[in-house]
Amino acid sequence: MALADCLGAMGALQHLRPWQKTATLESKTNFIGPARTSMISGTCVPVDIGERTSVWNTVITDFHGRLLASITQTQIVL
Repeated sequence: MALADCLGAMGALQHLRPWQKTATLESKTNFIGPARTSMISGTCVPVDIGERTSVWNTVITDFHGRLLASITQTQIVL
């Protein structure tokens, strides 16, 4: 969940003006399976980028490509 939160925040930062900041407004995590190795990967894509908020979907997979978690989060512009 921490990895997904960081990825969503990094994505949101790419769409802000230099003086703006972002924070997680809402996050929903579905844990699908356990990570049986220490190698995991996260892919985060925007769902919607607005003026005040942006919504991001993140999938976390293991080294073998198995789905471990699916996360949707909303970032607010501060």
